[in-house]
Amino acid sequence: MTITARSHYQESSESAQRHWEIPHDRLEDTSPVASYPAAVLSQITGNQVTGTLLVIDDVDDIAIIDFTCSMVYRHTVRNVDGYSGSAENSWAAIDIGNVIFYDRSATMPAGTYLSQSANDNLGAANPQFGHVVPMADNATWDTDEADYPTAATALTATCGVMQSGAGTGSW
Repeated sequence: MTITARSHYQESSESAQRHWEIPHDRLEDTSPVASYPAAVLSQITGNQVTGTLLVIDDVDDIAIIDFTCSMVYRHTVRNVDGYSGSAENSWAAIDIGNVIFYDRSATMPAGTYLSQSANDNLGAANPQFGHVVPMADNATWDTDEADYPTAATALTATCGVMQSGAGTGSW
């Protein structure tokens, strides 16, 4: 099967990546780490633009974030989907197509910012980050979605996450 792309499509997709500099004090996590998910503070909790941190400039306190809609990155995802008070109380299988949220809960394991919970451990809305997609493993390049957690117990997994980014109603 031959795949072709129309020239006008290729031209229209140029400069489609959205990499913006954001001051650290405008981020949910004011001590950002490159390659981690990020959420920009907003007037409305849960309605925030989200993306993946590319570059951290600690001298100028600026982070360059990829807000590109539909960009896929490997991220650690917690399979929690509900809290009781400040504690996790329900978990669900991580399946392709599931909605993933930027979860600001204090109960999240270190380095994990994404979960399947629409609300954080205090009941506030989490911003939508994206969706779980198939992810090729590094060794065989076969999709490894079968490796995503299927148990309803507390787990984290590295998943392919297609981010919502900018321009999709995420803000």
